[in-house]
Amino acid sequence: MASFVDQNVDIPYTSRRSAVYGTQYMVASTQPLATDAGIQILAKGGNAADAAVAVAAALGVTEPFSTGLGGDCFCLFYSAKDRRVRSLNGSGRAPAGLTIDRLRNEFDISGSEIPFHNVHGATVPGAAAGWVDTVAHFGSGNLSLADIFQPAIELAEHGFPVGELTAPFWRAGAEVLLKASPNGGELLINGNAPLPGQVFRNPGLASTMRHLAKRGAPGFYEGPVADAIIECLRAQKSVMTHGDLRAHQSTLGISDSLEYRKHRLHESPPNGSGLAALLALGIVDTLETSGIVPSVDTMVHNGAEYLHMVIETLRLAFADARHYVCDPAFHSVPVSKLLAAKYLAERAKRYDPMHAAADVSHGRPLGGSDTVYFTVVDQEGNACSFVNSLYHSFGTGIVPRGCGFAIHDRGGLFSLDPSHANCLEPGKRPYHTIIPAMVTVDGDLFMSYGIMGGYNQPQAHLQVLLNAVCFGMNPQQALDAPRICIQVEDDRVAIEDGVDQKTIDALRRMGHNVYVVTGLQRSLFGRGQIIKQYIDQSSGIRVLVGGSDPRSDGQAQGR
Repeated sequence: MASFVDQNVDIPYTSRRSAVYGTQYMVASTQPLATDAGIQILAKGGNAADAAVAVAAALGVTEPFSTGLGGDCFCLFYSAKDRRVRSLNGSGRAPAGLTIDRLRNEFDISGSEIPFHNVHGATVPGAAAGWVDTVAHFGSGNLSLADIFQPAIELAEHGFPVGELTAPFWRAGAEVLLKASPNGGELLINGNAPLPGQVFRNPGLASTMRHLAKRGAPGFYEGPVADAIIECLRAQKSVMTHGDLRAHQSTLGISDSLEYRKHRLHESPPNGSGLAALLALGIVDTLETSGIVPSVDTMVHNGAEYLHMVIETLRLAFADARHYVCDPAFHSVPVSKLLAAKYLAERAKRYDPMHAAADVSHGRPLGGSDTVYFTVVDQEGNACSFVNSLYHSFGTGIVPRGCGFAIHDRGGLFSLDPSHANCLEPGKRPYHTIIPAMVTVDGDLFMSYGIMGGYNQPQAHLQVLLNAVCFGMNPQQALDAPRICIQVEDDRVAIEDGVDQKTIDALRRMGHNVYVVTGLQRSLFGRGQIIKQYIDQSSGIRVLVGGSDPRSDGQAQGR
């Protein structure tokens, strides 16, 4: 989920990055030091998957309020060898002993969801197994886990200077750490969040990563790290057990996808929410082909007509995604029916080109967000699109003693309505907002991309894809452009500073409840990374083009 700051300030930099070019390999992430960790692994002969895990580990050091071993992960891996996009679901499950009735009766939770930062929002952290399995199933085989974790271990042991746009979000989450855990100080300096440029060390996390490097997943889900996890959670009345940790497994699969203008968008399957992006894109395509809206490339980019279309298609998509997306091991998710042309045409009929919809409900296709995103493309043409998250800032805020990471609160996305497909059940995965993406053209990689930030993620996936495909923007331009974000819990629409005031006024006349977001609070719109590839026609050489979101301290780096 996106990080937020309570007291907004202007970002003290007006510079804009240019796109980064390379011909061999490239990494783009929210932290330059993490990007460099991936570059080190590629230079040693690792592939995109190896480098992605190195980046994930380094981000756990440099951005611990957003991500780390206490959270979940998802990845998409494009194999240049067989030109297929595979998925890995590294999300964890609810404890076997946790039920809705128990939450109500024993723990006095009465709302429709588990509260933010609550100990009972802690599902089994899936990232550790996800990292190990990414290397095992998609890695080069040239490097050991110890090799891959070494850059992150060095950062944790020797320390690193905290980034300027990182420090305010660390500070915003410090109170959560101090209130939630007696060990919260492990992620602070003398009880305070580090200042910009201040060096932060995390020897506990270095030790945890060494356990993982030596033993693989059992180094996290068994032994001293597991003991520390259970000890700190049980101290706050969590029902999680060692058995829950030992039972955890990642899930491998194939991406869900939809084609638009010969560009096929790939998203992670449920319980991930990539379906929302695919639904929105499918409705846009249907609106265009049926003549309800003009061709998108003829619209004024971020003009009222264009943004109205984006807002309304996203509302329709989220109505379906939030109703149907859940753990498919518990309830069937009708993905193929939702993405069928007939159903998309029915949803497109709900679109009014002149007025905002007053109420959007889910359709019936059946017959009768703190997070980091990063991406890597390697010398062989493989790509890894990866997202890792704690959900809210520092998750539960609970830190296992001596381990150097906070445990997430992803279970807060379960519904506590027992009739809902996404209701809490023992051993179930919740609806997940974190989603990596890729785009292929005729089976060839076009771009690997993603934008972290809670429910914003599928919204930004749609906007950035349209920026690239319809408006011809390069990766940096596509990320720099102002974005919108609908609030899924109410009717408000956040519009980023930079959209023309006349456009904002026109949207209000159409019935949209819009408000403008400025400064550091623009993190609401996520922090994206893109690597695109093409063949230079004059030389026949493959060229990589990278972009990194100006809303973070990030960097794209290539060779």
